[in-house]
Amino acid sequence: MVNPKIMDVIKYDVCTACGACVSACPAGAITMGDTAAEIRDPDSLELYTHGAAPNVCEGCLTCSRICPVVDGYFEDEFANVRSFLAAKSNIAGQDGGVTSAIARSLLRQGEIDCVVGITRNEKWETELELFTNAEDVEKAKGTKYTYDSVLSILRDPFNEYEKVAVIGVPCQAHGARLISENVNDKIVLIIGLLCMESFYQEVMTDKIIPEIMGVKAEDVVKMDFGKGKFWAYTKDGEEHNVPIAKVAPHARNPCHHCNDYTSVFADIAVGSVGTPDGWNSVLIRTDAGEKYFKMVESELEFMEDPKPGMFLIEKLTKMKHDNNSAHYLEVCEKFSFDDGGFR
Repeated sequence: MVNPKIMDVIKYDVCTACGACVSACPAGAITMGDTAAEIRDPDSLELYTHGAAPNVCEGCLTCSRICPVVDGYFEDEFANVRSFLAAKSNIAGQDGGVTSAIARSLLRQGEIDCVVGITRNEKWETELELFTNAEDVEKAKGTKYTYDSVLSILRDPFNEYEKVAVIGVPCQAHGARLISENVNDKIVLIIGLLCMESFYQEVMTDKIIPEIMGVKAEDVVKMDFGKGKFWAYTKDGEEHNVPIAKVAPHARNPCHHCNDYTSVFADIAVGSVGTPDGWNSVLIRTDAGEKYFKMVESELEFMEDPKPGMFLIEKLTKMKHDNNSAHYLEVCEKFSFDDGGFR
């Protein structure tokens, strides 16, 4: 069996579980496990039943070309930022609802055929869902802070649709960009989210919410990071918070090696940092970002030169790099290949 580079990524527990390799593998040889991608071993006789024989690694190394960890990170996350502004919509999202508004508007206009969203139930259990109807997009509003392998469900949409949009955290935006450049040009828009770290679902629902926050998951209506604390807002109108230092150690291990805070590989990056409450920060990065954002401007309200502005985004970006770069470079030294690192 040829040894794809992502085997090292999986071995050293830095697989982001973005799911890019699952959708891009031409042989269908990669599956998504609970925490990382898994490659089917062609030497395993268990696979040679029920017609599964074709679904084994054939050594094409497509997965290695579209892995964010293998591709590495940029030292300067702001070199491709063309404009920065604050915006909000009429969707009651996490903050300004801009991400949902963009997806909803572009689906209505027929500029995209589908977009992946993450929905949740009252217990904060999440599920990936492919939206083709604009009115369904609001089901995915709000930040969950748990991780789902967004790109892993794009295999069928790539066969069924021509204009696919992706919304995801930095590693997912990175994986989507690599798919677009190396494998499939049907991804026409990538909306990236600002992200410091995320958590496995069971850690959030079984540990952080009940034990650290001291509340029931079904009573929580919103969660947020801000002012050095992790917040949970409950149905009774109460606000619960703990220092971020209490929840950060429970983040997924790959997050401790990630050096992308602002979704540098996205066309449009959206977050809540650097703007007043109720607004989203928006970073336009590419020609596609400018093109599609102009198509939805009529549905958004804007604020130029918001405060505290880019200063705070740059500060948190530096913090993430300072915390994670040494961990990532240490793992790179263990890889059997020379890719990875910074550029």
